[in-house]
Amino acid sequence: MSDENLAFFVQEPSVAPIPLVLDSPHSGFTLPPDFLPSAPLEAIRSGWDAYLDDLWSGATKHGAILVCALFPRTYIDANRSEDDIDQELLDAPWPRPVHPSDYAKRGQGLIRRFALPNVPMYDRLLTIREVEHRLDTYYRPYRSAVSAAIASAVQRFGHVWHIDLHSMKSTGNAMNTDNGKARPDLVISDRDGRTSNPAATEWIAARFRELGYDARVNTPYKGGDMVKTFGQPEKNQHSIQIEINRAIYMDETSCEKSPRYAQLQADIDRFLAQFVEKITSKDADFR
Repeated sequence: MSDENLAFFVQEPSVAPIPLVLDSPHSGFTLPPDFLPSAPLEAIRSGWDAYLDDLWSGATKHGAILVCALFPRTYIDANRSEDDIDQELLDAPWPRPVHPSDYAKRGQGLIRRFALPNVPMYDRLLTIREVEHRLDTYYRPYRSAVSAAIASAVQRFGHVWHIDLHSMKSTGNAMNTDNGKARPDLVISDRDGRTSNPAATEWIAARFRELGYDARVNTPYKGGDMVKTFGQPEKNQHSIQIEINRAIYMDETSCEKSPRYAQLQADIDRFLAQFVEKITSKDADFR
């Protein structure tokens, strides 16, 4: 198996391509052989964006491309920047400049220090070599695959829409800024209009509200490093993050699909049909 196949898989469009790229950086749960955490599996699994790749797979029937990570975010997080290093986790100083985010300071950086509040991920420190291996074998190939899909769409169509797919716990915990607060059904984010035309972000939220969901914009999430990296609306390269509350489609403890799963998938398909019609229309008004 190649390094690329360890990192990601791509679902190609089944019809003529359109300028739409979706990526799911946290729906993989293939545990790499060198991932030896001390945290229990249940805690590690709490970081899993389960089934996002399946929920959104209908996009390829409209001409979109879907890129999905195979590795878990608890091993290395593809939605963090390379320099989001938590030095407390390493047995030696990182050899390059670091810029830890607030996530890293809470133990949720590029490499997680905590699986859950007060639940350390490891019972030891990691080596520089271990982290470099994760970057070279998993993180960089995944990010490169997303970058290549976006660049190809821009080259072909002159513009692209990129949707970064996530799920969230139904209630924030002590490692989150919204500790103890119930979360809406969906959060649609564009870093306060910096990664996409905000009219598109509001349009997406409105479509999900019409389908009966509580959809918020930029709260409690404003968008992570994927949309920050790829969103350049001034160049007609729009990136939007969509977070779905896990409680509306699965049991958060067992990670089993709930009876509402099929309805959510059908509603996502309805949204996708509307969105594709919108962005491929000659009179699209938010490009």
